[in-house]
This record gives sequence, structure tokens and C-alpha cells, in this order.
Amino acid sequence: MKRIVTAAVLIPITLVLVFLGPRWQWLFTLAVAVVAALAGWEYLGLSRRCGANPPRIAAVLAVVGLFAAYIAWPDSDHLLPIFGILGLCLLVYCTFFKPVEEMIASTSASIFCLLYPGFTLLALPMLHEQANGPSLVAFLLCVVWVGDTSAYYVGRAWGRHKMAPSLSPGKSWEGAVASVAGSILVALALVGLAALLQEPWNSAVLTWLERVCPSAVLSYPDELWYWLELAAIVNVAGQVGDLAESALKRSAGVKDSGDLLPGHGGVLDRIDALLLAGPVLWYAQVIHQRF
Repeated sequence: MKRIVTAAVLIPITLVLVFLGPRWQWLFTLAVAVVAALAGWEYLGLSRRCGANPPRIAAVLAVVGLFAAYIAWPDSDHLLPIFGILGLCLLVYCTFFKPVEEMIASTSASIFCLLYPGFTLLALPMLHEQANGPSLVAFLLCVVWVGDTSAYYVGRAWGRHKMAPSLSPGKSWEGAVASVAGSILVALALVGLAALLQEPWNSAVLTWLERVCPSAVLSYPDELWYWLELAAIVNVAGQVGDLAESALKRSAGVKDSGDLLPGHGGVLDRIDALLLAGPVLWYAQVIHQRF
């Protein structure tokens, strides 16, 4: 019940932020930055359990700085230099403010925090900036959410063959297959809904949506097969992201990354799939548009 109530509160808030429109892009980016900072704080807590002693405040500020720089210069070409500068700043900080015997572990954990979950979550505002950005982010979230839910319930009911027992004993191949199937089905539904809204007999609904909330008009150009294939790829990336976070928790000897979200554990537990699925969708779009 806690899991359901938490999802019932967070999902509408998330969708409102997604469909606010281009004028509120900064608010969407700010919300993602807050999530990244919270997840980064939890990751640094995990790294401390493994013997590292990273500067948590400095590392989280670097994550926030990455998003602040993106708000100031919303251009993906600037991201790599900014990431490099912030990483070097963390190196310098650890050099002068950490004991020499902790240097390697502290610096490594800090810079990895900047990458995961900082740099990876930047894929969300970058996707949101695209011409059909809200539709892309909605696609990403629905593919991940439905895939995760399908895996959870099918795995609990019929899961017999363990997928990666050393990383996540609860995950099964039955759940993994159900996850891919669920993601493909929700992608089919989203593309179908977008096409349905463009039908002439739906012109009144489309006109009303364009007047009230233009960003809520779903748009998925290209062929249907592209989006179904993309849903499968994004889903697999999300499942790998989930396993990667499970490996981090097992390394730290904990079940959850935190307890901020009742029924879901920590923020990192809730967004682990997005940390790989988001960048995969972003790079897939870049490759598709350029080639």
C-alpha cells in the first residue's frame, strides 16, 4: 500500500512537470537537479559503507553545478567541458582537504557521483528541450514505469528462473520478458494515442489541448517500428541500470539506498533504471537524427 500511495502522489507531479511547456523548462530541469542531488547524496552514503570517505557536500554541489550550468547554457556541446572542470575541482578539493591515504577512494567516489547520477540524469532536460521533448520524456517514463511494474508483478507471480541471483535475487527471466513486453505495449499505446489525436474527427479535442496545454499534444514522428524497437532497447537499458544499482547496494551491504520514499526505498532505488535508460534514449535520438 505504501508503494502504491507513493506512486499515486509522485506520478501526477512528475507528469505535470513534463507537460508544463517550454516556458517552464527551467523548472523541469531544476526538479531533475533536486532528484540528482538527493540520489547523489544516497550514492555517497553507499560509498562510505564501502570504506571511501568522499566529501558529500562538495560532490553534491558539483552535481547541482552541472545542472546550473545547463540552465545557463542549454547546449549539449558545453556539457563535456563543464563536466571536466567540475571533476577537476573535486580532484583539487580532495587533494587539499582529505587525508592522503583517502585520496584515491575519495576522489573516485566524488567524480563517479558527478557521472552517476549527475551526468546521466542530464539526459532528461536535454530530451525535454527537443521539438517533441515532452512526448519523448513521457515515452521514456512510461516505458520504464510500465516495464518495471510488469517485471515486478509477473516476476512475483510466475518468476522461476533467476536472472542474476548474485546481484538481485528477486529478478527473474520471466519478469524480464514481461518487462520488455510491457514497454513495447505502452509504446504502441502512446504512438497510437498520438495518431488518434491527429484524426480529423478529433479536431475539437486537439484544438482544446493546443489551447490549454500545447505540450500535452503527443508527437511521435517516424515509423511505428522505430518506437517499438526503441522501447525494447530503452527497456533493456533500464533493466541493466536496475541491476547496476543493485550491485552497488550489495557492495555496500544494504537493501535500499535510503528511506525517503515509503515503499520504494531511496531516491536512487526509484530512478536506477532511468540512469541508463535516459542516456540511451538521448543517444539513440541523436544517432537517428544524424544518420
